[in-house]
Amino acid sequence: MNLAHALLAITFGLITAVAGAEPPPMKLQPKKASERVYYFEGEPAMASSANRAFNSNAAFIVTSDGVVVFDALGTPALGAAMKVAIASVTKQPIRLVIVSHFHADHFYGLQALAGPDVEIWAHAKGREVLGSPSTQERLEQRRRDLWPDVDQDTRLVGATRWLDFGPSGEVAFERGGVRFRLIDVSGAHAPEDVMLWVENDRVLLAGDLYFSGRIPFVGNADSKVWLVAMDRIGPLKPAMVIPGHGSASSNPQPDIDLTREYLRFLREQMGKAVQDLTPFDEAYAAVDWSRFAKVPAFEAANRINAYGTYLRMEQEALK
Repeated sequence: MNLAHALLAITFGLITAVAGAEPPPMKLQPKKASERVYYFEGEPAMASSANRAFNSNAAFIVTSDGVVVFDALGTPALGAAMKVAIASVTKQPIRLVIVSHFHADHFYGLQALAGPDVEIWAHAKGREVLGSPSTQERLEQRRRDLWPDVDQDTRLVGATRWLDFGPSGEVAFERGGVRFRLIDVSGAHAPEDVMLWVENDRVLLAGDLYFSGRIPFVGNADSKVWLVAMDRIGPLKPAMVIPGHGSASSNPQPDIDLTREYLRFLREQMGKAVQDLTPFDEAYAAVDWSRFAKVPAFEAANRINAYGTYLRMEQEALK
């Protein structure tokens, strides 16, 4: 074998080895929010290979009849790490996983958490979202951007029970002496949003209804519905709120106010542009974004948010 052939063989061998590489296990440290509630806090940034897609939160509640999990994080590796971390806190098995909504950073870990003895609950509207072309396209994008944590073996897992909330907008249930209420806020951040109220501990798991310490991801969400849905938080008078992104807080009002102010600003600025028939690029460049420019995730999310809101305001104008 000459030198060129030897180098080619070595290169091919390295490529093959890398292609078959398994991502190293992740280790998660649960944070205690109350007597029964723990959560995992992701980085205040967009999902990337650098943070291994650990940019969202998930939580679990320990009851005398198993563990209730809220969200599953953004990769199978993170889901597996959740199982290990939960087992370090309690010997109770995972009995129920609730999905706040079917955005990639909140449910790809279901693959590792699912099993014959595990129920998975989600809003009935999530069934259509899960089967949509955009959800499949996002999986392909994440396979490219987050490999090997998201790869050809990553699959999308749905619910074993799709919830119909009916006129009340709530589903109440009890597990192991702990009272829960699932609250329908669908159509806000996503078509299938739910929040989980842990009544005994007065802890609210808010999903992506508001973001703590960072710019929210709005995309093409219905910001008008989102603003109304946020009013569901105050009357609960929670002792602790755990958002879908950012730190848990016993005083969530500043972050709620920031999310509300940002959504209103987007609607005001993009709504005016639509009314004046100003093209998006021109309108975006003309806006003074300084109020929000230093908030984490602004650079990654703001233009996407503005464009989605621009399209949303066009739709509202046509109605």
